[in-house]
This record gives sequence, C-alpha cells and structure tokens, in this order.
Amino acid sequence: MKEKILHKATELFLNLGFKSVTMDDLAHEMGISKKTIYSHFENKTKLVEATTMHIFEHISCGIDHICSLHKNPIEELYEIKKFVMLQLKNEKASPQYQLQKYYPKIFEGLKRKQYEVMQHCVVNNIYTGIEQGIYRSNLDVEFVARIYFSGVLSLKDNELFPQEKFSMQYLMDNYLEYHLRGIVTPKGRNILNSIINSNQK
Repeated sequence: MKEKILHKATELFLNLGFKSVTMDDLAHEMGISKKTIYSHFENKTKLVEATTMHIFEHISCGIDHICSLHKNPIEELYEIKKFVMLQLKNEKASPQYQLQKYYPKIFEGLKRKQYEVMQHCVVNNIYTGIEQGIYRSNLDVEFVARIYFSGVLSLKDNELFPQEKFSMQYLMDNYLEYHLRGIVTPKGRNILNSIINSNQK
C-alpha cells in the first residue's frame, strides 16, 4: 500500500504541483481513507519528501543506464534530456518551482543530490567529448559543468521563465543547443546539426 500511495502521489504532484494536491485529493483518487495514508506517511511534508526522493532515485538510475551505453557525448545529452522530460511529464505544473517555494528544506536537499549526480555525469560527458575531438580541448571542465547545472536550475524559475511564455520542452531544447554550441569543435557541430535536423523532422 505504501508503494501504491507513493506512485499515485508522484503522478498527482507532477501533474498538478506539490502545493495544489491535498491529502484529501490523494485519498479520493485512490479510493482510500486519509487515515490509511497517515498510517504510512506522518504528514504531507513527509509524503512530499518521500515522493521527491522516489522521483530522484528513478531518474538517477535512468541517467546511469544511458551513460553506460557509451553513446557519443552529444547524443548522450539529448537522450538524457528526452528521458528526464518523459519522467517529469514535461513539468506541466512546475513541481520544482512549487517545491522551492513551499518546501524549501526538501528542495535544498534535492538540489544537493541532483548536483552530485549531474556534476559527475556532465564532467564525464565533457572529458569524453574532448577525447573524441567533438568538444574543444581548452575547456575548463569544472566551470562548464557548473554553469550547465546552474542554467538547468534557472530554467525552472517560474519568475524568470513563466510557463505561459515558455514550455519546458522549448526551454530544454534551446538550452541544450546553447550549451553545446559553446563547447563543440567543427566536428561536433556537424553531429549537433544532424541531431537537431533529425529531431525537427
């Protein structure tokens, strides 16, 4: 039952937002009593925390799997973006923004974990790209990886990028292209252009 609650809560939070969904909504959706939910999760904050960790672990495993396939680094970043967008349902309700606003402590813990995973993944991606001659050899890898991570976080800031003006799909596509165009060699640019062209067909 705990797993079922976690899965349904994840679905509702991603679609409607952490603030919007109440324990009553969850109980109603599942056809169970609130008492049943509270027997597994002390309060809504505990449920939000469990849900964010559940999403994080699932996405981390997926990213590890994509990295283990050893695709070329440009293709790897596009695969990761596609996988994350699919898991987060294109973030219709800006869950990360709501998490930051209403559950700042959970948000900060999640951000630290995301940073560790992403930093490792992006640093490896850059080094591999340099070795393969598709990223510039004079890059400051640590700087590029940190700038990339901070940019991804900024995209989720609803005040900077209001949902009604920019869809998450649009932001992620443009940001990834922006990041890659800054670090590719002419050889890498050819790969990037062919991926972009094939995605537009």
